[in-house]
Amino acid sequence: MSNLEIIQSVYEAFGKGDIPAIMERLAPDVAWEQWDANSAQAAGVPWMAGGTGPGAAGAFFGVVGADFEIREFSVQNMMAGGNQVAVTFTMDATIRSTGGSFRDEEIHLWTLNDEGKIVALRHYSDTAKHIAAAGL
Repeated sequence: MSNLEIIQSVYEAFGKGDIPAIMERLAPDVAWEQWDANSAQAAGVPWMAGGTGPGAAGAFFGVVGADFEIREFSVQNMMAGGNQVAVTFTMDATIRSTGGSFRDEEIHLWTLNDEGKIVALRHYSDTAKHIAAAGL
């Protein structure tokens, strides 16, 4: 299975609510949302928290599952090169706990190892929209 097909399967699983299928694709040391100077992380946006290992990804899916009312999640394009796959998508959601909402065109950048396991995810978004939706 190619890296592109692996990431396609991740979005198919997400659409079905099959989080265990996504978790199976993660390397034990996956770097989830780890990057310097992310203003949403600095502000404490729960769904943008970084970490290492499947527990960090599980925390993300836990927050999204419990607190997001997703009105739209539409993938526009997937682009693969080397060990990475970039996915452009539109998301429109309301955060139940705050009543805040956002609509954003975003990018997920996935990095995979030679065994086809996901070793990193980095989420590119308008962090100001996420901070406002989180009520921070």
